[in-house]
Amino acid sequence: MDTEARPVGRGTRNAVVVAIMLGMLLAALDQTIVATALPTITSDLGGANHLSWVVTAYLLAETIMTALVGKFGDLYGRKRMFLISVVLFLAGSALCGMADSMLWLVGSRAIQGLGAGGLLVTSTAVIADVVPLSERGKYQGFIGSVFGVSTVAGPLLGGLFVDQLNWRWAFYVNIPLGILVLVVASFTLPSVKAAVGPKIDYLGILLIGLAATGLTLVTTWGGNEYDWTSPVILAMAVGSLIALSLFVLVEQRAAEPLLPMRLFRSGVFTVCSVLSFIIGFAMLGGVTFLPTYLQYVHGASATDSGLQMLPLVMGLLVASIGVGQVISKTGRYRPFPIIGTVLIGGGLYLLSLLTNSTPYWTTALFMVVLGLGVGLCMPVPTVVVQSTVDYKDLGVATSGVSFLRTMGSSFGVAVFGSIYASELPAKLAGAVPEGVDPRLAATVEGVRSLPPAAREPVTAAYAEALHVVFLTAVPVALLGFVVALLLKQVPLRDTARMTAGGNSGVGESFAAPSSFDSEHELQKLVALIVQNHKRSPAPEVLAESGIPLNLAQAWMIMRVFRGGAEHGSATLAEITGDLKVPPAVFEPLAAQLVADGYLSEVLGHYRFTPYGLEMFQRFIGAYRRWLLARLDDWETTEDFSEAIDKIAEQMLDRGHSLTTGKHAALLDA
Repeated sequence: MDTEARPVGRGTRNAVVVAIMLGMLLAALDQTIVATALPTITSDLGGANHLSWVVTAYLLAETIMTALVGKFGDLYGRKRMFLISVVLFLAGSALCGMADSMLWLVGSRAIQGLGAGGLLVTSTAVIADVVPLSERGKYQGFIGSVFGVSTVAGPLLGGLFVDQLNWRWAFYVNIPLGILVLVVASFTLPSVKAAVGPKIDYLGILLIGLAATGLTLVTTWGGNEYDWTSPVILAMAVGSLIALSLFVLVEQRAAEPLLPMRLFRSGVFTVCSVLSFIIGFAMLGGVTFLPTYLQYVHGASATDSGLQMLPLVMGLLVASIGVGQVISKTGRYRPFPIIGTVLIGGGLYLLSLLTNSTPYWTTALFMVVLGLGVGLCMPVPTVVVQSTVDYKDLGVATSGVSFLRTMGSSFGVAVFGSIYASELPAKLAGAVPEGVDPRLAATVEGVRSLPPAAREPVTAAYAEALHVVFLTAVPVALLGFVVALLLKQVPLRDTARMTAGGNSGVGESFAAPSSFDSEHELQKLVALIVQNHKRSPAPEVLAESGIPLNLAQAWMIMRVFRGGAEHGSATLAEITGDLKVPPAVFEPLAAQLVADGYLSEVLGHYRFTPYGLEMFQRFIGAYRRWLLARLDDWETTEDFSEAIDKIAEQMLDRGHSLTTGKHAALLDA
């Protein structure tokens, strides 16, 4: 297994990217696809008190897996971890589709979440292995669009499957697509692992997992399964707080902590973390329980409820993209979370006013308010954090705010679900008229089948239960408003502003934590720099370096460095192995470099001469200076300099962009 990716042909690269993005789409869709199916699922399986865990189990498992799988990929190879993640996701999907009880479904969703977390993290790493850095920016934009599309399409697709087939097909549909991903990935993915094995914070991950699961169970079971003062709830709450306290202590001593406690010494990071948590809490809580209102109270079909959710989702997307563009152009961000948290609180309050006689256009308007509020807040934490942390913390800080947003989502769904499960039985108890089977009031189809006189008090009971759900969430938004007032305006780095304004920035707002590695995050930022440069930097870098080579010669020298098993020595077949061009085509170019003293040739193997190696190093140095000129608002620490050196080499990586004219046409033929 290599510690560095080898060149692959354009056809192979495209196959890998399609397979990877399909895998990411499956994982991203399953965060929201069950939202419109949940009312039907609970009607079929019962266990409405476990409704929120169908979403929460997936989110918790996904979040914990994202903290582990990147490190495992470095240890055992990213291809292996990607394939394992696909298998886990397929197994979880199959088990979800076969579930005959709510507990079975919840457990299966946890398995599915483990696979999804692995897919989301390893996908971005594998794309970095096969796509040259010079072209990676546009793929980051595609990845960002996957999460935006899944947010819109998830509830709608879930509704379509319920109405046209069966809710189980919301899970079974993953199987043929997942098998396709598995087959393509098995044959095309390179086997790459890190040169140096990472240190994994097993204890920290275990403790935060126990604390998060315990606190989520407390909020879910408290007042439903057990009294709030029962020994079970009290013991679980105390145990969760102890686990959380131990996590803080462990993170202060871990070699590579999951979430370094030193980050919280920065008021900016602390504020952004709390904001991320609240954003997740409000967004997924609303997305999960609004279909219940639309289907039970308004009588909408699952498909219609997905369509009727679009005002919320579109408000969120429009605001998020608009805020990103404004931040990119002005560097100003502080007003957005302040206004956004006010709108979140206002939107939740307005949703609490919904009754069984509220017209849809009013409901849609209330959803737009909530969506705009979430969208105004969403891009800010990542952009601000990337502008304030040191390079060594870039990875953990960026992933940390995403990690906390996902945790907020799981808590939001759990809290909303707990309140709903405790309120609904009492509301329904006095709402079902005499002579009507109470079991009819527990299912969507049953409620629709009731005569109008009997249906009205039942739908009113559902609306009243959801009234309490949304109203209880308003104080959380008010807390977010207070926290947003504490957020300071700081100068933004140019790279952070690019992230805010690009498609990948929108994706970062929706995505699960992707990487805890600073070098990987810096590569993503450099890819955006290259993309925004609009043209290959190679000609200007070559001109500024003073190296007496043309672009074709520079490309060949780079290929000699990259082509062989040992850097600096390669045959023409190794140099051109990933191109659809006969090696003999490049013999004149190689012969010219030998004649000029850059290369030596022995038995078909080309190797750098001392002069050629000097030219190659000068070329890398020129790229390094080009990068540093565009990253001049970063502090040049030792770790940062080492990362820039590696990225400068990658700028030459498999460098199709180094060629122009007839050489580019030849290589792309």
